[in-house]
Amino acid sequence: MKTNRRLRDLFLQIVNEQLSKNDPPEVRQTFDRLKQSGYSTLDTKILIAQCIALEIFRIMKFGEEFDEIRYKHNLDALPQEPKE
Repeated sequence: MKTNRRLRDLFLQIVNEQLSKNDPPEVRQTFDRLKQSGYSTLDTKILIAQCIALEIFRIMKFGEEFDEIRYKHNLDALPQEPKE
């Protein structure tokens, strides 16, 4: 599947904002952990963005509320793919 650059950039912007505000702090912890494991900065942010994308997908498709617990669980599980 071809990457939608505009959408990818929007998700990366969210990751950058969460990192700069340290909110939630689990994003910074995940970023540091993955970087220490050898992932590049971009790859690390893309992995985190996948967790954000899952939450936005569920909000839009199912009308769910943002699930902070699932989001943090998926961050903790990275580099495994996020799970619904």
